[in-house]
Amino acid sequence: MRFEISKVLDAIEGRVCTDPSLARAVLDLAEVIRYQDIDGGRPASLLRLGMVIDALSRQLEEDSVPVYAVVHRALLSDADLTSNERMVVRRWADDGLVEVLDNPGDRMLEVADLLGLPVLTRVRADGLRGRYPWLVEQPGRVVAPVPGAGGPVFVAHVGGGDTPVAGERSPAGVKLLARHWRCPEPGCALFGGGGGGGAFADLARVTERSPAGQPPPSLRGGVPTCPRHGTRLGDAGPRPRTEVLAVRIGGLIRRRFVLTEDQPVLVGRAPEQAGGIMLGQWLNDEARRWISRGHVRFELRVGEVIVTDVSTNGSGIRPGGSMAESDRVALAPRQSRVLAGGDMVELYPGVQVGRPDELPAGAPYSPTSVMAEAPTMAMRLPR
Repeated sequence: MRFEISKVLDAIEGRVCTDPSLARAVLDLAEVIRYQDIDGGRPASLLRLGMVIDALSRQLEEDSVPVYAVVHRALLSDADLTSNERMVVRRWADDGLVEVLDNPGDRMLEVADLLGLPVLTRVRADGLRGRYPWLVEQPGRVVAPVPGAGGPVFVAHVGGGDTPVAGERSPAGVKLLARHWRCPEPGCALFGGGGGGGAFADLARVTERSPAGQPPPSLRGGVPTCPRHGTRLGDAGPRPRTEVLAVRIGGLIRRRFVLTEDQPVLVGRAPEQAGGIMLGQWLNDEARRWISRGHVRFELRVGEVIVTDVSTNGSGIRPGGSMAESDRVALAPRQSRVLAGGDMVELYPGVQVGRPDELPAGAPYSPTSVMAEAPTMAMRLPR
């Protein structure tokens, strides 16, 4: 039973991040773990985060949807959580996967405003307005997770709209995310090297945080500030350019990834290079035979996305996303091409890579659940 629960927590860990390019919604973890009506279980359970993430994946019809979690520091010693759950949250904090604050205040709304993310919360409308009244007036920007027949569902909370909707980054968010920031506190997991600064530093997976993946600073009196330490951040220069690409397999977006000018990304059945995007777990037998371990390499050069086929069998380009066979352009092994707007790279029929907003909608498909390994009664068991 403990092993099964640990597997679920590991799966959930893959869906939390503070990367502005990948996070799809923001939430307050201390609130979510106490949605007792979702499962009728114990007062607090970290598994409820997985249930809410699954609901978001179903709503967006997309796999591997990450959320940005703001965490009150008191949660790290909350006696309503199991010792294993507390340890997991501390590890997430030390890895920079969640944002731990002594006093979160309206940080959740600040993140939503800076990044243009929807907010998942049940907090009353009059408690949300604060400094961001426009946020709660936009349909779909604030939705409430509530119990449903097959797990949590989202309902209109404030502003109307029951589907989480992303908005535009605020002007302040655009300016902040154009720069790379440094926290003077040693070992800061958010604006330092990442990892190496907490009680679970030896467990930290992050050895050096990419500037492109830094969360947004907090603005205090108009000054960029580390939300964790409350210290003024130093400007470390321009943030690297980024481009977000997505992999669609069988009609469903399975994975998004960030491309930077510093590091090419290899996509294939099972790339050996660090940071490669592995597709093997989603492929059928015929696709596995066709797609090489490392099939295509993506690079970002001066704002242009360049794809190079490094496979044995070759690939194809779908100009403008067209699925007409007459429009398909072959990409031979060792051949490169600049991706124009709307272009998709096709590794195999039904396996495409492109900009997520430009991938045509596929057939509805049920996303993979992070709760697949959860024991039926896991959340009702005593601690």
